Amino acid sequence: MERKIDINTWPRKEQYNLFRQMDYPHFNICAQLDITNFYTFVKAKNISFYTAMIYMTTKIANEIKAFRYRIRGQEVVEHDRIHPSFTILSKPEVFSFCSVDFCQNYHDFSQNAEEKKNDLKGHVNLDDEPGRDDSIYITSLPWVSFTSVSHPVHLKSVDSIPRIAWGKYEKEKDRVRIPFSVQVNHALMDGYHVGKYFEMMQEALDRPEEHIQL
Repeated sequence: MERKIDINTWPRKEQYNLFRQMDYPHFNICAQLDITNFYTFVKAKNISFYTAMIYMTTKIANEIKAFRYRIRGQEVVEHDRIHPSFTILSKPEVFSFCSVDFCQNYHDFSQNAEEKKNDLKGHVNLDDEPGRDDSIYITSLPWVSFTSVSHPVHLKSVDSIPRIAWGKYEKEKDRVRIPFSVQVNHALMDGYHVGKYFEMMQEALDRPEEHIQL
């Protein structure tokens, strides 16, 4: 489900009109997240780190309205729910897109994700579903503990789908930290919203048992 935003009465009308005119209205924030409790949890429960992170990042994105806004032509719509489209290695050194419908039940979500990943083994899917924008793009670079990252976006047409990425986690004494990146369209949100996302994501990673119920 989705609803159309009345731009004329929208509180961020002026910001939207300002950044809507720019050739590259995206901004990206990278920061370190502490995944000590989350890392311990997934290891103890013997669940996939990658799948659990996809679930957590999508769950938190759904809890912030701005992450569910999309620009569609001259309109802005708000989705009730957005779904992850993430990268997997379907062939040696070759990646594929994998899209899974998000659901609050982690067991169901992880089972659906594993089925989709298994279906794509040996195949490459780089096609977006035509007309679908209720997605959030997710990827991982487990080989690099980056300090910044950028993503390709469409410039000729409006691209308003958020991109999330994380890199190689590193242990520092008794803590485990991971570089985490959020890229969004400035016409739809500001640093406040991305900052809120980081704050809520950290809180969720500190208490994974409250979010991932097995």
